[in-house]
Amino acid sequence: MEQYVGIDVSPEQSSVCVMNRAGQILRETKVASDPEALLLILGRLDHPVTLLGMEAGPLSQWLHAGLAAAGIEVVLMETRQVKAALSAMPIKTDRRDACGIAQLLRMGWFRPVHCKSTSAQEVRALLTARKLLQSKMLDIELGLRGVLRGFGLRIGNISKGRFAERVQELAGGNSMLERVTAAMLRARDALRTEMTALDKRARDLARDEATCRRLMTVPGVGPLTALTFTSAVDDPGRFRSSKRVGAHFGLTPKKHQSGETDITGGITKAGDGTMRSMLYEAAQAMLTQTQSVSRLRSWGLRVAQRRGLNRAIVAVARKLATVLHRMWLDGTTFHFGKEDVRTA
Repeated sequence: MEQYVGIDVSPEQSSVCVMNRAGQILRETKVASDPEALLLILGRLDHPVTLLGMEAGPLSQWLHAGLAAAGIEVVLMETRQVKAALSAMPIKTDRRDACGIAQLLRMGWFRPVHCKSTSAQEVRALLTARKLLQSKMLDIELGLRGVLRGFGLRIGNISKGRFAERVQELAGGNSMLERVTAAMLRARDALRTEMTALDKRARDLARDEATCRRLMTVPGVGPLTALTFTSAVDDPGRFRSSKRVGAHFGLTPKKHQSGETDITGGITKAGDGTMRSMLYEAAQAMLTQTQSVSRLRSWGLRVAQRRGLNRAIVAVARKLATVLHRMWLDGTTFHFGKEDVRTA
C-alpha cells in the first residue's frame, strides 16, 4: 500500500498528514520538529512510507538529513511552487498545509529542491554571519550620522579609518553627545573586529580550496564570490546544462504571454538572492574596474553600447554563472581570449 506523508514544518511542532494513493487521509497529527520524533511516528504506520515531502527551508535541511539517514525517501519541495498550489485553499492552517503537501506528493505536482551538504551549509553559515555583522556595523554608522545631523553636524564623505576620529571631533564639547557616540563607536569597533575575523576565515577557506582558486582566475571574481558560488551550487552535477545556472539564480527575464499579451519584464529574481548579488557585483567589476581583455568583457561592453550598462551587467552576470559552472566541471581556468571592443 502506497503512503504519502506531507509535513508542514514549524519551529516547535510540525503538522503531519499521511495519505494513501486514492487521496484518503489515513492519519493526521502534530509532532515535535525533530527527526527522532518524526521517525517514531512513521514507525507506527501500518505500511512503509512511499514518499515524504516538506517545503525547503532552514529547518527542513536538518530534518531531511535525519530522515534520509534512516532510509526514508524524502524530498524538499520548491517553496514558491508549493505556496502557489496551497494558495487555492480558502482556509489556511498548518493541518491543511500538511494535507496539501501530501496531495502534491500523491499527484507528482512538485519540483524537488537540492538539499545542501553539511560542508556547504557550514560555509553558508560563515558567509551569512559575516554579512550580518557587516550590515549591523553599517547601521551603526548611519545611526551616528543621523544622531549628529540632528544637531547640524555633518560627517560628510570620509574614509573608514578616519570615521571614529571625525565623530569624536564633531561630538566634542557636548557631554551627552560624547557619551552617546562613544557607546556607539565601541559597538562599531567590536562588530568590525569580529567581521574582520570572519572575513579572513572566509578568504582563507577560498584560497585553500582548489575549485575556488580556479574560479578566482575570472576577472572580477574574488574569494567571497567564489566561495559563495561553490556553497550555493554545492554539487555541479545536479545541473544538466551550465546554461541553467543563471536561471536557477534568477538572472533570466520574466515572461508573461496570454492571448494577445506578450510581456518580457525584468529578471525573475528566483533562487539565492545572495549569489545573485555576488554575480552582479562581479560582472560590474569586470565591466567597469578590470582592464583585462577577454571575450566575455568585450561582449558585455558591446551590450552596454546597445542596451545600457545596467542591462549589460545583468547579462554578463548570467553568463558568469554559466562560465563558472563549466570551469568547475571541466577543472579549467578562465580563457581570456584576444577579442577587444572599441568604445565610442
